[in-house]
Amino acid sequence: MKLLQKSQSTLQPFTKWTGGKRQLLPVIKSLMPDDYNNYFEPFIGGGAVFFDLIPKKATINDFNSELINCYHQIKDNPEKLIELLTEHQKNNSKEYYLELRSADRDDRINDMTNTERAARIMYMLRVDFNGLYRVNSKNQFNVPYGRYKNPKIVDSELILSISSYLNNNDICILNGDFEEAIKNVQAGDFVYFDPPYIPLSETSAFTSYTHEGFSYEEQVRLRNVFKRLDKKGAYVMLSNSSSPLVEELYEGFNIHKVNAIRTNGARASSRGKISEIIVTNYVK
Repeated sequence: MKLLQKSQSTLQPFTKWTGGKRQLLPVIKSLMPDDYNNYFEPFIGGGAVFFDLIPKKATINDFNSELINCYHQIKDNPEKLIELLTEHQKNNSKEYYLELRSADRDDRINDMTNTERAARIMYMLRVDFNGLYRVNSKNQFNVPYGRYKNPKIVDSELILSISSYLNNNDICILNGDFEEAIKNVQAGDFVYFDPPYIPLSETSAFTSYTHEGFSYEEQVRLRNVFKRLDKKGAYVMLSNSSSPLVEELYEGFNIHKVNAIRTNGARASSRGKISEIIVTNYVK
């Protein structure tokens, strides 16, 4: 697998994202295959693993259209995005945040350009409570304003570096179902799944929704995809919570337990040290 040299500037996520993997990077990288062809990440989120690996050829995907729009705008309109974020930084206050947040309640959001929508979300995730992305049943953003003394709303150098990377390499950016995102996986490719986690508090009878409406049935569908990719000869890795359900779903594969510290859960009970599982279909 050809990876870029990082001399162009070390890349990192352009936004906070719940469940981000930056602190687990050393463990994830130690469990990755030594060599592989193309890289696939069907639940890209903030892209901590992707931006650390900076592959020359990759397919990234997320079901969240607002998030994927940010990737597209960074690639296609970085200067305008920086200009809009600079404006948000100048005006940043609780009142300004709440006014901008309400754009999805009064239909103003439908009159925004894609770049304006990206700047809105990127700004809100920098200043809202714990960097959370959360919407209500009407798909309206509902996270309160945070308490940051000096949030870094504009990182021009990072945005331009990511834009250059996305434009100068073979990176396919998709917005859809995870199963669609792995259609072109071949033997020897590497797929990293980082889905919404199964809640640790649930019992084995869990069937309700998880983050972003990812039900237990979806977790089973994902496990079936994992098995199909294994039979195809791809290298497959998956992160999830240290739940008995996860161990049951991936019985027969290699299960590695790791410790992580969560800092941006909605409740205090969901923050702090927690145990997670990394599943692989190969031995490292």
